[in-house]
Amino acid sequence: MLQKKREGIELEQMRVDLHNHTTLCNHATGTVEEYVQRAIELGIDEYGFSDHAPMNYDPKYRMDVSQRSLYEKWVLDAKEKYKNEIKVLLGYEVDYLDGYLLDEIINAKVDYLIGSVHFLKNKNDMWGFDNPEFIGVYKSKDIDTIWIEYFDAIKSMAKTGLFDIVGHLDLIKVFKFLPKKDVRIIAKDALLEIKKSNMVLEINPAGLRKPINETYPSKQLLELAYELGIDITFGSDAHSVEQVGFMYEEAKNLAKEIGYKRLVSFENRDKIFYNLD
Repeated sequence: MLQKKREGIELEQMRVDLHNHTTLCNHATGTVEEYVQRAIELGIDEYGFSDHAPMNYDPKYRMDVSQRSLYEKWVLDAKEKYKNEIKVLLGYEVDYLDGYLLDEIINAKVDYLIGSVHFLKNKNDMWGFDNPEFIGVYKSKDIDTIWIEYFDAIKSMAKTGLFDIVGHLDLIKVFKFLPKKDVRIIAKDALLEIKKSNMVLEINPAGLRKPINETYPSKQLLELAYELGIDITFGSDAHSVEQVGFMYEEAKNLAKEIGYKRLVSFENRDKIFYNLD
């Protein structure tokens, strides 16, 4: 993937929000136009949709493969309609689940793909660790083992080289079941693979709406990412119009406090660098 950056030229300042959903995922409200209009009101410069991509697992929480063209039409229509006010981007949030990735999504003509882990293997089955329906599994397994399995999956996802952005890096903390072992030690190999794969970390404030009550990733992990030279972007993970741009200032200030001075957006799978505003 190309990286567009004009050496020696001051980068533009931009507000970017790349992780947002539509009603096609079956657990969001509001129209694409309403999200875009709200983003314009908030002064967001580049606004991306990355709804849950279809796959032959967990159909309740994602679009059907037959709805792909409708989803892309909604986003591309909004891109054209509002082109003089905001840049609208098209992406997918893809569940990394071995054996379930669809070639037509991986090879889709989009601006970016977010790779996320929402499922882990449990005996002969899988469990959706961020779904309250499965919360009992946390008490049936060693917590450090769960965290190690999760970051092993993140590492495997990064290793494929198929994705541009890592979705909510430490989502496994959502219900506040925290490891006894230092999380930086658990996550370091995954972060090294993310760097090697030239992926970008999103700062996702959706965790502030959850029991954990902190951004994804935590400050500790974001500091480690910064030390490793991993670039960042932003995504509010909006599932409603009210969540568009959620806690953007807080996320941006966290990045600046750690030392980040630039962020990444995408176009046709190419990185574009901007200054943090």
